[in-house]
This record gives sequence, structure tokens and C-alpha cells, in this order.
Amino acid sequence: MAKTVKLADIAERVGVSIVTVSKALSGQKGVSETMRVRIQAIADEMGYKQPSAYRREQEEARKIRGYNLGVLIADYYLGKYESFYSQMYQQFATRAGSKGCFCLLELVSREQENEVRVPMMIADRRVDGIVVIGKLSTAYLKMLNESGIPLVGLDFYTSDDSMDSVISDSYFGGYRMTNYLIEKGHTKIAYVGTIGATTSITDRYMGYRKALNESGLDFRKDWVIDDRLKNNEGADTQGYINLPDEMPTAFMCNSDQTAGFLIDKLEKNGYQVPQDISVAAYDNFLPPGICDVRITTYEVDMKEMAKRAVSMITHKIAGESYKTGTYIVGGHIVEKDSVREISYRHF
Repeated sequence: MAKTVKLADIAERVGVSIVTVSKALSGQKGVSETMRVRIQAIADEMGYKQPSAYRREQEEARKIRGYNLGVLIADYYLGKYESFYSQMYQQFATRAGSKGCFCLLELVSREQENEVRVPMMIADRRVDGIVVIGKLSTAYLKMLNESGIPLVGLDFYTSDDSMDSVISDSYFGGYRMTNYLIEKGHTKIAYVGTIGATTSITDRYMGYRKALNESGLDFRKDWVIDDRLKNNEGADTQGYINLPDEMPTAFMCNSDQTAGFLIDKLEKNGYQVPQDISVAAYDNFLPPGICDVRITTYEVDMKEMAKRAVSMITHKIAGESYKTGTYIVGGHIVEKDSVREISYRHF
């Protein structure tokens, strides 16, 4: 690598002070025209670049080289099925690659998270910035923040303004899907998702509650059904989803995967979907092998979320202005086969 030429190098070569060289190269008064021409000629010969020109060159080189972007995902989000977050990572890596950036994925184990261990990508200084897909513990996120590396959250947000995030519109999506069931004639609607396990599950639940309240429908605690432990070990139909004693006519599920597990359980208990029970969900992403019913759902725009996350983290690394805080990406309802329209007189 060529040595960067400094003002002191030119001053020594010409035999004048650094101040004189600085004045000559910046066009200031106090230097004769003869000396100015001589200093400029020596500077050109030595390959000196003005700071502004050097910064422009570095910025152009950076644009060509791109950044090394780290991605952290808790391993328990992946589970034994093809994961929504693995798809999210693919979308992010594709978008980052199109912008000349390189992605490095590192999984965080429950043990690493509990012990608040610094990820290898930070310890080895291999990345310019980090995107966290899926919420990690408050203590772990605090450690990442304090590392000084630019940080963005994807598909979750924090209770303060300690980090910027990109999320889907979980609250409005839960609200719209519940209203969709109400418009189909359902007034006995349960919610499936462990409140507090993730910000997304809780926001979708709050949208569900808003829709019930606006329609004057009763809220029943026994119709709020867990699908996982609160420490978010992942959805499990056998371990956590328990059908209520009095069945609703429809279930609003926090994700397609949970809906698939629920449908499997309903079928094992003699119910048919949608003939007996309707099921709606969120994500429009169902791993293969869970159920055969095509689930009516609220589609998440993963491509747009990935695009926004790449833009946010690269602007943050470069120190450029961008929209800070939490960026919300909208979605839309996708009608399939899991919801049946019924008459209010049906029950």
C-alpha cells in the first residue's frame, strides 16, 4: 500500500514550515506566488491529495467495496422446520449482495445469550455493522449496543430508542385478520400465541383485542391459548397448544406455523378445517410437512423489510442521515382455504 503523503513530508522536501505548505495548497495569503507554484509542483510530484479529495476517493472506494454486514439470529428461532427467519435472512443477504455488501451469519445459542457472550463477529472485528433478526434478551441487546458497532433490529423493536428497527405491521395485521373473521360471520374467536414471548405475538394479540372491542364481542381469557413458553423456545403443538373446553368457531393465530400446528391438533381431535372450525393466521409462510390445509393469512412483505434494513444499516455505518426509530412495513390479506363464511344464526 502506498504511503499517504502528509504536509510534513512536503515541508521537509521544500525546506519550509508545515504552515507555509498548508497556506500554499489552500490558496491562503502569506506565501509568494513563486513559492506557491513550487510547493504545488512538489506536492503533485509526491502524489499528495487534498483531504477533501482523499475523502471523496475513500467514499467512492467504499461504495465499490461495500460493507461487511453481520447478521445475528438466535438458534431457537430456527427449530427443526424451515424457518421464517431463514427466509428473512435470505432476503436480506440477497438485497445486501445487490448493494455490494457481504453478509456473515452467526447463530446465538441460548447459553451464549444467557451468559451475554460477545459474538465472534464482534470479537474478531469482522463486520462494519450488525442486523439482529428476531428479538434477543434485553441484556444481550444492551451488550451489542455498547460494543459501538452500528446496530439495527429486524422483525422486533425495543421499549426505548436504544436501537433502530424494521418491523411488519403486526398490530394492524392482527386487527385486520380478526375483522376478516368477523366479516365472515364469526363472533366466537380465539387467539393462539403466547403473550409476551415476542413483540410480534403481543402486537398481533392487541390488534385482535381491538377488533373484538370495536365489534362489541366478548373477550374470554380461556380463548387466549399459548403456543410456546414465554422464553420463546418455539411453537410446539404437543407441548403447549391446548384446545379450550368450549370451542370457538374460529381461531386467529400469531403465525402460519402455529396455525399449522393448531390445524393438526384440531384434526386429531375430530374437527375439520374449515368445515367445523375456521383458522386465520399471519406471515404467509408455512414450513412444509405441518399440515395440508392452505391457510388464509396476512402476508408479510419480507422483501421490503429486508430492503429497508439494508438501507438503514448501510446509512448508519456511513454516518449518513436516514429515518431513525422503528420503520413499519405494511402487508395484505391472502385468502386461501382455512376460513368458512357462516351465518350469525349458526350458533
